[in-house]
Amino acid sequence: MAEPLLRELNRLRGLILDPEVLVKAVASGKQKGEQSRWRRAELRYVDLKAGRHLQVTTYDATQAFTANHVGDDARDAVDALLDEPFANWNVDTVTQSHQLRVTKKLEAVVHTTERAEPVAAERSHDRDKERLLPEGDPVFVELGISDADGRLKPSRQAKYRQVEEFLRLLDSSITEAIDKGRLRRPTAADPLRIVDLGCGNAYLTFAAQRYLAGVRGLPVRLTGVDVKEQSREHNSAVASRLGVDAEFVVGTIGGVALDPAPEVVLALHACDTATDEALAQAAGWGARLVLAAPCCHHDIAAQLRRAPTPAPYAMLTRHGILRERLADTLTDALRASLMRQQGYKVDVVQFVESQHTPRNTMLRATRTGAPVRGGSVRKEYDELVTTWGIHPKLAELLGA
Repeated sequence: MAEPLLRELNRLRGLILDPEVLVKAVASGKQKGEQSRWRRAELRYVDLKAGRHLQVTTYDATQAFTANHVGDDARDAVDALLDEPFANWNVDTVTQSHQLRVTKKLEAVVHTTERAEPVAAERSHDRDKERLLPEGDPVFVELGISDADGRLKPSRQAKYRQVEEFLRLLDSSITEAIDKGRLRRPTAADPLRIVDLGCGNAYLTFAAQRYLAGVRGLPVRLTGVDVKEQSREHNSAVASRLGVDAEFVVGTIGGVALDPAPEVVLALHACDTATDEALAQAAGWGARLVLAAPCCHHDIAAQLRRAPTPAPYAMLTRHGILRERLADTLTDALRASLMRQQGYKVDVVQFVESQHTPRNTMLRATRTGAPVRGGSVRKEYDELVTTWGIHPKLAELLGA
């Protein structure tokens, strides 16, 4: 039954501001048609040398911000978050669990569950960071990131960090797309179809399947595509040992045919124009969500070396390292524009670089409508490529 939103939020406010009963509060999602400053917020009490404080961790699209509050400062911090247009609040206390969902009519649907036994709240300030997948998860042991005892190998810490950050981006992107109706809510009979183009040894493929299906309980069907038969054989054997629902096929990024078409497309650190091929494939499939982390940008960099630099930008291409960075920026900006013209909302966010490339950007594209054939988006794109005399590979692949 729907209840007045302000009344229910005020009730949760009392629980959050009580340091004796709050275990943890989490706010997430966005109300329809609203724009929240934060993607997610987490609140809990911690014991510091100066006494008990309310610790608030807020997340934007790329990073987390943590602050500790006490007294009036804590009340102001809570009130500021309650004013944000979050779609969901989950408040756990020592005796109850409260779930509040905001309806389209801006009313509250609240579900309260009594705990079988009271729980003790964790107040330690130095607790280990909460991981989406723990170090000892079977997928990390099987992939050689952790040892047989579930301990993270020192030499694999960078890979573990990359997987963790990827899962956070994937989790938030899928959740937001489903909440906004841009991605359907999957069922056991019709799982969400996800493809990883250029999957290699499929670290991220297996981690995504394990987290989405095993932790979130989201029905998914993953397919990994790689040009090497050796990768298919290796990954299929790993999938069999883990008992996961994943398929691996041999094919090029630009030439693979999948039926039915995937709804979520991943392409992480595909080299140079392979990223363009992945984006073109995703657009051709009509994929609802695309996550692409580009690698090197040789194509545009080579074009910049050959073409005369337009005035007054000679300083930007005079030095090799600056020309390379400019090529990176131009390439991804043009990719974002071309995907917008294909009917996608595009964000360029920070991602963890791999051992093979220092690049740390990711293109996140969510399909929102029909392709854009003209207007300011196309005009800006035309002016930019004309000014610099460049011809993006993605434009050629899309026939733009």
